[in-house]
Amino acid sequence: MVREARIGVGISQEELADRAELHRTYVSLLERGKRNPSLRVVQALATALGTTMTRLVSEVEARQRRK
Repeated sequence: MVREARIGVGISQEELADRAELHRTYVSLLERGKRNPSLRVVQALATALGTTMTRLVSEVEARQRRK
């Protein structure tokens, strides 16, 4: 979901990482499902993507239900 949201906003992994104050490789790992973010990271990502934690998590949950 992070990747889709990032692409929807039209920014690169590097830009998202800069906005969220994360390392670009960590963002890549999150997008590929190799790491699970803490609540602090979810908040930072949501803010960087211009959304809320609730919306970001809700979209992930909806995606999981569709699988």
